[in-house]
Amino acid sequence: MASSFEKFQKRRLISSYFSVVLSVFLVLFLLGILGLFVINSKKLSDDFKEEIAMSVYFKNEANDSIINAFDTELKTSKFVKSYDYVTKDQAAKQHTDIIGEDFMAFLGENPLENSFDIHLKADYIVTDSIKQFETKILENPMVSDIVYDKVLVNLVNDNIQKITFWILIASGFLALVAVLLINSSMRLSIYSNRFIIKTMQMVGATKSFIRKPFIWRSIKLGVIGSVLAIIALMGVLYYVDTNFPNLNILEDQLMIGAVLVGVLLVGILITWFSTFFATQRFLNLRTDDLY
Repeated sequence: MASSFEKFQKRRLISSYFSVVLSVFLVLFLLGILGLFVINSKKLSDDFKEEIAMSVYFKNEANDSIINAFDTELKTSKFVKSYDYVTKDQAAKQHTDIIGEDFMAFLGENPLENSFDIHLKADYIVTDSIKQFETKILENPMVSDIVYDKVLVNLVNDNIQKITFWILIASGFLALVAVLLINSSMRLSIYSNRFIIKTMQMVGATKSFIRKPFIWRSIKLGVIGSVLAIIALMGVLYYVDTNFPNLNILEDQLMIGAVLVGVLLVGILITWFSTFFATQRFLNLRTDDLY
């Protein structure tokens, strides 16, 4: 009978430990994701901006020397991140692949023009800079047209700061929720030992002596949960870097290291504080209040 009871108590204790580690892991993983997102928010917004293409079309009269001169100009331009030269034949092939039939067979000629698809640097994806770049290009008499999504550019510039602000607000709110969740898990863990705490106190043990094993146990559980969260975060970083190499998400290793160390420290500090105050509460209760 005693053996069965001991096994039951052991299973309940393991279940309690597992729930604490799981809650710490999930909460710190979420906080770590938010931290990584915040420090990489500029990279994400810059990458989105630099995906906006500006197409510069040249008249059919433009010869190779004019095209080569423009190519050289783009290479030295402070505005340009990358560009591709698309001949009228390549453009016709792309259109044929999209619509599924050869439109030139119907028209009898290729009406398209040679063009450059230009991606500007993120710092210059603003109305004034784009206008300046556009004006400079139009000085070339062989340029027939410049096409880009002006509405999208305005939307990006108008909303990127608002989005970043609200993400910071949401991160702060979720950080508070995370602290409360971990605190609740630790309090429940201590609550199951309230009679042991009071018994130790009644036989003369000091408060610091009673708190010490509970605090150390909580810190160990917090470290385990934190390490699991760090491993999961490193897995996410590896996945993002492998599938989206243009983001260079691992470039700022100092900030990433700070977030990972922060996750570990938060796991230790929250479990320490939660356990300290939870044990203190039961140490200050009268015996009758335990029931």
